[in-house]
Amino acid sequence: MRIAQVAPLTEAVPPKLYGGTERVVYWLTEELVALGHDVTLFASGDSRTSARLDATWPKALRLDGAVRDPNALHTVMLERVRRKCDDEEFDILHFHLDYYPFSLFSRQPTPFLTTLHGRLDLPEHQPVFNAFSSIPVISISNAQRRPVPQARWLRTIHHGLPKDLLTPRPVTPGYLAVLGRIAPEKGVDRAIKIAVRCGIPLKIAAKIDRDDQDYFDEIIRPMMDHPLVDYIGEISDREKSDFLSGAVGLLLPINWPEPFGLVMIEAMACGTPVIAYNHGSVAEIVEDGRTGFIVEDEISAATAVDRLATLDRRTIRAEFEARFTSRRMALDYLDAYHDLIEAAAPKIKLVSSAE
Repeated sequence: MRIAQVAPLTEAVPPKLYGGTERVVYWLTEELVALGHDVTLFASGDSRTSARLDATWPKALRLDGAVRDPNALHTVMLERVRRKCDDEEFDILHFHLDYYPFSLFSRQPTPFLTTLHGRLDLPEHQPVFNAFSSIPVISISNAQRRPVPQARWLRTIHHGLPKDLLTPRPVTPGYLAVLGRIAPEKGVDRAIKIAVRCGIPLKIAAKIDRDDQDYFDEIIRPMMDHPLVDYIGEISDREKSDFLSGAVGLLLPINWPEPFGLVMIEAMACGTPVIAYNHGSVAEIVEDGRTGFIVEDEISAATAVDRLATLDRRTIRAEFEARFTSRRMALDYLDAYHDLIEAAAPKIKLVSSAE
């Protein structure tokens, strides 16, 4: 199958450090190539891939201080994809650019779908999905769908990561962990309060976006003076197995409808249980009492910390292997591709006959 994967230009594929969407695109692309498919990846020029790379811009936009209008470059990339469709280079197009492709690509015959990676509960999303209710889209959790039931949902495909990317390490866990990004919706302040209440060290491995610097400076930095709190900073995939394996549990006290949350399956890959607030996709990913605990507040989270030792870390790893590998993700997407190609076949034949 000839497949186009169209990634954001914001980060390289894979990203150097943080970047959830681009990491998922990388893992999916590599699995599709390994399964024998002809894949073209549209991404920044500093991306690394086994597929054919089509680079609209030489460098990830977040790392290129000269770029002030990223929408301009994404528009150019979409036009590059469309022109290649005119040459019949692809059987299916897979976009990871939210709603940007909807209008242009609904006017051409090549089958396409879009994985929606972000939140969909903002008021401005309603007119978008009202106007484009026939565009095929993939959700990354069932919870993500709730605000826009009018969308043409093909299926939910949970993210997956390579089976051996992160693995359990033979270490004795001794602290609670936070991984990912420091932002108000991630609840790092609540994680610190939970750890202090339990009297257990907390290690925070997370990035700080420019938009969240004030939150860090005003709320989080003063809380880091506590002797139990250790801020490590942003870490790479190479460091995550040791970091997560050393944790008695991963804290995820979010207060927003997070569509997926890769950190949950990263922890599970290392056999590390997750304690998460019951928002967004949490109840779809964490099996309460088996791979972690789903809680409602600081008090119930602290109670769950006391129960972490009752969970079997080998069972948690096995659950990851059964549900959240990139090979499973790729096979699920291939099923969706086949369905769209088969549905489009009569339409494409009619167009060809008319020509």
